[in-house]
Amino acid sequence: QVQLVESGGGAVQPGGSLRLSCASSGRTFRIYTMGWYRQAPGKQRELVASITSGGSTNYADSVKGRFTISRDAAKNTVSLQMNSLKPEDTAVYYCNLATPTISHWSWGQGTQVTVSS
Repeated sequence: QVQLVESGGGAVQPGGSLRLSCASSGRTFRIYTMGWYRQAPGKQRELVASITSGGSTNYADSVKGRFTISRDAAKNTVSLQMNSLKPEDTAVYYCNLATPTISHWSWGQGTQVTVSS
């Protein structure tokens, strides 16, 4: 059973930064394409950034140039550096697989990000 644990969220003002981290028990991330997702109130969960096992990254247009996804194989973590945050970035952020041919692992609790003045 894979358990995903997200951390690093919080409340920041517009223009601020946060760094999210994702760790797992029971499964290594190393061979998988991993992603960060977010779900805002009343909206569907969306993929905002992904990183392959080789380190190639992809971003949703809404976060391109502001967010950076990275992975640390030794620590088995995936991180999301978020800069120039906007109120529309407010959501619960989750990490999970981002490979279309593989079903998602069980979702963790996520970490709340609130951007407000």
